[in-house]
Amino acid sequence: MVTIKDIKQSFFIALWFMLLTFPIMVIKINPVRNAIDFRWDNLFIVGLAGFFASLLWTYFMRAKELRRKKKTGDDIPAVHRLLQNERFRLPFLCGVAIFFLIYPFIFDLYNTSIMISALIYVMLGLGLNIVVGLAGLLDLGYVAFYAVGAYAYALLHLHFGLSFWMVLPISMVLGAICGTILGYPVLRLRGDYLAIVTLGFGEIIRIILENWDEFSNGPRGIANIPAPGFFGMELSQAVTTDFLYYIVIGLVLMTIFFVHRLENSKIGRAWIALRDDEIACQAMGIDKFKTKLTAFALGATWASIGGVVFAAKTSYINPHSFTIWESIIILCVVVIGGMGSAIGVIAGALVLILLPEYLRQVEEYRMLVFGALMILVMVFKPEGLIQSVRKTYKFQK
Repeated sequence: MVTIKDIKQSFFIALWFMLLTFPIMVIKINPVRNAIDFRWDNLFIVGLAGFFASLLWTYFMRAKELRRKKKTGDDIPAVHRLLQNERFRLPFLCGVAIFFLIYPFIFDLYNTSIMISALIYVMLGLGLNIVVGLAGLLDLGYVAFYAVGAYAYALLHLHFGLSFWMVLPISMVLGAICGTILGYPVLRLRGDYLAIVTLGFGEIIRIILENWDEFSNGPRGIANIPAPGFFGMELSQAVTTDFLYYIVIGLVLMTIFFVHRLENSKIGRAWIALRDDEIACQAMGIDKFKTKLTAFALGATWASIGGVVFAAKTSYINPHSFTIWESIIILCVVVIGGMGSAIGVIAGALVLILLPEYLRQVEEYRMLVFGALMILVMVFKPEGLIQSVRKTYKFQK
């Protein structure tokens, strides 16, 4: 499938990459000897990698085009096929359940800690999936609701001594209220305008938290936030981490259950109809404003729960923990995982959060590798890692 023309094109692409990366990969200033070192071996590696990467890119793009032409319409992802097969569904789910149950016993404290972070992003992704994936509303200020939950726990414990278990339901109510307050004035907008307004709302919340010292302690943040307790028992750091891990597992299972039930409910079908065709949805008698408002409120609820768990895990929060980049990462989880697909969002969160941690071995190049992998996913799997599959009904005579 690769021709002589492709080889020539890859050669010139490799030369172009060598020229572009020359100042970064080759030139190194040595302040000790007050001299410049030229690393010519790096230039050779870049050229070789660029040449073969270009050939592989050409090969896979042509293979993708051939698959697109041969597509029959029955392109259900393998995971959905496995879950639809009654013979393999139970063993597969049991295997996944056993793996996550014994995870803290087979991995060290560091791996358990980063898995907790990944599971928090699973909750956040599933919450944003309601807004973006099901209702089709682009929300770039989702991190604001995340901050509401974290600061709710920190401030309620600081001033009133409330525990994690008491703040958890309170944060759900606060998240729903904040989602409703934001949604009421802005949901008459759509598309890019809605994204810009929600982006502004997220930044407003962060700036308020950073400058209102009397309320949020400003940029100094709030420290000594306690982890969840177990009937007042004193727990070691390792036991506390394992306990928090199982709490997050329970919250993730609860999130999956509720999101699945919502997706197949009357309001879930209204969200999907609103996403596909807003005018037709309104013509069928669905109140689009209330439908959008419900999506915002429910999405904010799960973000607030995630914020409480995040504050309990880190024991310290400040406004810099809730920047626009957090919203972008959560949005990437939904888009790369598969918009509208709960299984895809779970896969996207695990990949996007765990992969950078395990790429620390390549040091300063890890984010470059991570970005390249994201580009590959979006080029070759634009529908996401695991695309959503609409439920179909078959009638037998």
